[in-house]
Amino acid sequence: MLEHAKFITTHAPKNDVCPIFSKQVSAKKAVSEATLQITACGLYEAYINAHRVGDAYFTPGWTAYQHRIQVQTYDVTDLLGTENEIRIFLGKGWYASSISRGVYEPQAGPCSVIAALTMTYEDGTRETTVTDESWCYAESGIRYSDIYHGEIFDATVEPKEWKNAVVTEGRHELLIPQEGELVKQTEVIPAVNIFITPKGERVIDFGQEVTGYVCFPTVGKRGEHIVLDHAEVLDKDGNFYNENYRKAKSQVTYIANGNEDGFYHPIFSFQGFRYVRLTEYPTDELYVGDFSAIVVHSDMKRTGHFACSDPMVNRLYQNVIWGQRDNFLDVPTDCPQRDERLGWTGDAQVFCRTAAYNYRVDNFFRKWLHDLACGQLENGAVTWIVPSLDRNAGAFAWGDAATVCPWEMYRAYGDRRILAEQFDSMKKWCDYVYNKGDGPAAWGGEKQFGDWLGLDAEEGSYRGATNDLLLGTAFLAYSCDLVIKAGRVLGEDVASYEARKQEVKDAFAREFINEDGMLTCDTQTAYVIALQFDMVDDKATYASHLADLVRENGNKLKTGFIGTAYIMDALSDNGYADVAYSLLLQKEFPSWLYSVRKGATTIWEHWDGLKPDGSMWSSDMNSFNHYAYGAVASWLYGTVAGIRPDEDQPGYAHVHIKPIPDARLEWAAAELETAYGTIKSGWKKEKDGYRITVTIPSGSTADITIGDTVHTVSAGNYEYILK
Repeated sequence: MLEHAKFITTHAPKNDVCPIFSKQVSAKKAVSEATLQITACGLYEAYINAHRVGDAYFTPGWTAYQHRIQVQTYDVTDLLGTENEIRIFLGKGWYASSISRGVYEPQAGPCSVIAALTMTYEDGTRETTVTDESWCYAESGIRYSDIYHGEIFDATVEPKEWKNAVVTEGRHELLIPQEGELVKQTEVIPAVNIFITPKGERVIDFGQEVTGYVCFPTVGKRGEHIVLDHAEVLDKDGNFYNENYRKAKSQVTYIANGNEDGFYHPIFSFQGFRYVRLTEYPTDELYVGDFSAIVVHSDMKRTGHFACSDPMVNRLYQNVIWGQRDNFLDVPTDCPQRDERLGWTGDAQVFCRTAAYNYRVDNFFRKWLHDLACGQLENGAVTWIVPSLDRNAGAFAWGDAATVCPWEMYRAYGDRRILAEQFDSMKKWCDYVYNKGDGPAAWGGEKQFGDWLGLDAEEGSYRGATNDLLLGTAFLAYSCDLVIKAGRVLGEDVASYEARKQEVKDAFAREFINEDGMLTCDTQTAYVIALQFDMVDDKATYASHLADLVRENGNKLKTGFIGTAYIMDALSDNGYADVAYSLLLQKEFPSWLYSVRKGATTIWEHWDGLKPDGSMWSSDMNSFNHYAYGAVASWLYGTVAGIRPDEDQPGYAHVHIKPIPDARLEWAAAELETAYGTIKSGWKKEKDGYRITVTIPSGSTADITIGDTVHTVSAGNYEYILK
């Protein structure tokens, strides 16, 4: 791929100014077809004859650059004339800005670009122009660009002092075709209000927290500045607040050239925001219609929809959707705004099932899982974040993304290739945990995150009260089980993992079940995990106790990242759907609807990110756009509406439909687009019970469970009364 092209850079590749590369190309005959293959160590934006190439942004995306760099291919036939100029802007992006500075360059070289333009003439001959030392470069108007800190664009700068490009030692063996979904501009949201805060600052409200950037008019005399700062929330007094961005400046500066007829938005930096402060603006004349937020994320196809009679639950569901859109920007990030924006494995693991209901995400996760495997340590440990920026690795629930995510993608889409591609990685993770030593002290030890942000944590701690050794042991058993399932699909010998799973379950029983047959750790999360991972035989007693723990806490959660992901299924799958509904519909802190009541438009990192009195949980770790707790949406699809895939016939070739209504809602409905068509399931409360309607698409079959009766059906529309 790009065999004859060379990686080119500048004489000073560490300069903050983004360079622009240029090449003149003549078409000697009539062109029937032309393609541009291009990628970069960094980010690029290409133009031919001043026309932007393609509609993708933040290309070539974020991969483990020391192992893999994606190449994009564009049809540029319509952009060519007889005499042509190719221009390529190069930014540091994830490759070399503050998010990963010093990580990739020592292994894959400086920021650079590589490209090949191939013209096929009408007579069948071809001509290819490649990047090499004959290209020229100059400084562009992008004086600074950084993923965290924003962008500075000087419109007064015109490229000059062109120099010959420098050929650098790029590694062609790292180049791969595009795997994941390209990042696109997916929506434009107009500003809804411009107001003056109590501090006297001018602030724009877009009404929705988004990931992307602001498009604004290029007003001002030559040399005047427009400076925008970004924030998620206002403080309790209504003032602009971005202390929770920590070291991320998240600032955009535009230096005017006197031309007030255009609009501008950043090219190589994105922000997570709802509010924008006009820190500097050349005029007092402000028109709300001049400002818009451009939403940017991986171009996933929307597949799932849910709605019910409760407007607050509907807002919660929309917050989940926005949390996914805002954080699925080429990698599944934890948050889009502060100095983090990383592919945390634990967050991705707990949310991937929900993600696959909401959107078509198999390619998105396939690409990310390939990077997970590339970054996996020699001993099999999975790094905390993917693509990895260091060698921190080995945390249970986080590393289990290696087994959970491939299985959930297979379950949702039925494509065994993802299991085949990741099977070695899945086994290596299980082997790593098991080989740490004999028993729970090793399987759950070392550096762990535990039930992260659990509300039963000790004062000043981020980690919930559930025993790490219990959790680590249960997760090892769960990952062994997923390796067994994947191996059976692939026809692999998994006898050793079957024996290992039983050994781990036996150890769990010895260490964590007391004389009375109950857990030695009496927390909501402990009982959730014991139930969901099949660690105990007496599920009825455990489910009853879990329900009691929830009720005794006022029908409120005490769970963190781990427990929250599974608590609703642990309750409803074991006869306590009414308690799960009580958690869903709870409006007081801590609850999902508490954040909705406080005006959230995305999912919060902390249950009390914004406290009842309007104060902040903290400025240290307080994102208002974290999707992990949005895992509740899989329960809305899978239990409220009752749509679940059959693991033995995955990808919805066969569907399990088992809606569980609750009298506190008047109606609920969901639909899911699959490879076979759209599945629909909904219910409405009536005098004689609940009227349930189901649609099964052509090519699918289903088991529809109504009360104690199972109806096995083929494609069609069905209606039942549940009394």
